[in-house]
Amino acid sequence: QVNLVESGGGSVQAGGSLRLSCEASEDTYGVYCMYWFRQPPGKEREEIATIESDGSTVYADSVKGRFTISEGNAKITHYLEMNSLKPEDTAMYYCAATVGTRYYSDYGCSAPNYWGQGTQVTVSS
Repeated sequence: QVNLVESGGGSVQAGGSLRLSCEASEDTYGVYCMYWFRQPPGKEREEIATIESDGSTVYADSVKGRFTISEGNAKITHYLEMNSLKPEDTAMYYCAATVGTRYYSDYGCSAPNYWGQGTQVTVSS
């Protein structure tokens, strides 16, 4: 069982930057897709960035051009660089991953099977 742990959240002023990291509890193999989700207060969780094993990325329109997802190495599976932060970016941020050939063959990058506990990002105006 692989556990994912986010770090790097915090409080910043609008226009500022943060870098989130997602660390696995052990070396990960067979990671096909890595994701960042967020859940603003009182709203549903949304997928904001995805990176596949071939390096291709997909972003939600709300973060495109401001956020960058990238792969890590060893136990850091992936990062989320967040620039030009806005108050509406305030949310709990979750990292996730699709791990395992069988699961990937069934679901592709449509649904993660491993999740972190979340890290809070608060952006003040």
